[in-house]
Amino acid sequence: MDKVFNHKEIEEKIYKTWEEKGFFKPELNPKGKPYSIILPPTNANGALHFGHAMYVLEDILARVHRMKGFSTLWLPGTDHAGIETQFVFEKKLREEGKSRLDFKRDELFEMIKKYVDENRGGIEKQLRRLGFSLDWSREKYTLDKNVVEIVYDTFKKLFDDGLVYRAKRLVNYCTFDGTSFSDLEVIYEEKESKLYYIKYPLEKGFITVATTRPETMFGDTAVAVNPKDPRYKDLEGKMISLPLTTREIPVIYDESVNVEFGTGAVKVTPAHDPNDYELGKKHSLDQITVIGFDGKMTNEAGEFEGLYIKQARAKVIEKLNELGFLEKEETIKNSVPVCYKCKNPIEPLLMDQWFIKMEPLAKPAIEAVRSGKIKINPKSFEKIYFQFLENIRDWNVSRQIVWGIQIPAWKCNECNEWTVTKGETPQKCKCGSEKLERDQDTFDTWFSSGQWPYATLKTTDCMDFYPVSVMETGYDILRWWVARMAMLGIYIREKEGIKDTEEQIPFKDVVLHGLVNDPYGKKMSKSKGNVVNPIELADQYGADSVRFALVYGAALGNDQALSYPKLEAARKFANKLWNIARFIEMKQEEAGKVGEINKKDEEWLMEAKKVSKEISSYLNKYQFNYAAEKLYEHIWHRFADVYIEDVKGRIDDKSYESLKNQFLILLKLLHPFMPFITEEIYQRLWSKEGYLMVSNWPDEV
Repeated sequence: MDKVFNHKEIEEKIYKTWEEKGFFKPELNPKGKPYSIILPPTNANGALHFGHAMYVLEDILARVHRMKGFSTLWLPGTDHAGIETQFVFEKKLREEGKSRLDFKRDELFEMIKKYVDENRGGIEKQLRRLGFSLDWSREKYTLDKNVVEIVYDTFKKLFDDGLVYRAKRLVNYCTFDGTSFSDLEVIYEEKESKLYYIKYPLEKGFITVATTRPETMFGDTAVAVNPKDPRYKDLEGKMISLPLTTREIPVIYDESVNVEFGTGAVKVTPAHDPNDYELGKKHSLDQITVIGFDGKMTNEAGEFEGLYIKQARAKVIEKLNELGFLEKEETIKNSVPVCYKCKNPIEPLLMDQWFIKMEPLAKPAIEAVRSGKIKINPKSFEKIYFQFLENIRDWNVSRQIVWGIQIPAWKCNECNEWTVTKGETPQKCKCGSEKLERDQDTFDTWFSSGQWPYATLKTTDCMDFYPVSVMETGYDILRWWVARMAMLGIYIREKEGIKDTEEQIPFKDVVLHGLVNDPYGKKMSKSKGNVVNPIELADQYGADSVRFALVYGAALGNDQALSYPKLEAARKFANKLWNIARFIEMKQEEAGKVGEINKKDEEWLMEAKKVSKEISSYLNKYQFNYAAEKLYEHIWHRFADVYIEDVKGRIDDKSYESLKNQFLILLKLLHPFMPFITEEIYQRLWSKEGYLMVSNWPDEV
């Protein structure tokens, strides 16, 4: 063996051998009990970031269960990533001096498709580079024809059951990206804003209203005060003049008004604020749209029509001040909703959209966790899961983008009724009219990926692996993805007539890993320039070292900072393993010496088996960090520093056999964490026995 372990020479070669021999396929153990993991679908057009490297936890579980004789399926897949991909493509268009608005819908779709197809496969190469033992023969894509058919079928079932409806509701709209978003896709940033105090004239005197959004006042349909506020006694129903307009609006009483905010009087703009929208419904107020989908003021804004929001705000304040309506302004800090992609402000706008009624879907998903049929690890995350589902709101699944799965709904131009199908084009409406026009919107990407466990296994004829054994992902998408998979998965199976609740759930165990931040503990982002490519580190330190460093010392569900010292320590650990293997290889000649059984050797072998039992126990409880730490400590500080030092001067056939047996046990235990170096060592010392990857997991007794 060479003096130094060279990862660059062996990793690609070993991975290719594993794959060619079919070791990643469940057919490897056809009589084994089914065990399945579904890789969270990565962006088909994206690149691997360090968060993806945490899927090493899935690889550890897959490798362990293969060695235990399970028929193990780890299924890979990619997501078309609707807004994510279109956002990247539109940026490319802007660099070319073009815009999405320059192209027809179908033309733009084909352009994005070509762009994605040309760039697909990048992440697959990177996942291979990290040694992930995925069954690539069963790889799925969210835009595969048979996956799309399942998505359409589910939507049709939901529609037929009255769980899908179309309504004009206030939605979160990004005027820059030109699409609506669900509540989960809106992030809130604390910003410094101006609070303006505006006088609204009464017949006698005035009420001063405090607002951060004076430009929306043209959509005001009331001023609200708390009935318990003595400052506004006997004003309910009084009419008040709306500045800069000829309209009058009523004063309404509502206990939801915070008497301590501003003056205790608030303008009510139902078409542009979620709270005002609910207040408007409660008091039957009109909805007047003053901001369009292009981010400009509508004709309801009078002389300010056509101005962008910020421009309009400045002009409105200038006019109010000129006419004596502006009492004062002050600087405050408030939470502002922004688009999670472009970071531009989100505008609440009225829009006709498709919504899914979530409460009926949420109840069985809640019960599945409460009953223990679905287990969330770490258990502390159950609270977030329950909070989301117990307070869930109807889901807006319409997106105004072209890249994605187009909603299978057609509107009749005669009676205005909608026809929903399983994807096929209807010939005529129920009224008999053939003048049908398809909805141009696409599904929210999370709607298709929310059916991922069922869709992937159904379309690969692998339903024997359903429910999925483990759904492992980052804790940050517990609500976005995991909860939605639970809801949709249970619904789909119920519609198939599956009564057994154990078979309805889409997965048994949810395992949540933490985020990997930069070395300073800051979240990695391209805008900050602190993104680290795990492949570059794999080239430098070796894939095994990257994998081990990510697991060692990282408790499940906890964030961790990228640690170069840990990477260096993992590399030194790999070299230590290599040196142990070299020592064993060099001592082969001395092993021919006949000796007697040494009690020490028997005790050390028992200790190795005890370690095996500990490692299995840790992995059964998803305590990957404890398993890695135990292996590191035992191999380096017990096996190498103590046992090998002891056995050096007394090598004979019996002690050598004990030495190799112990090392083999430890290599097997370490293989799921560091597959390349352990396989290479196995080939050097036990080549006649096949491959470590498909060897038996050490006995646990």
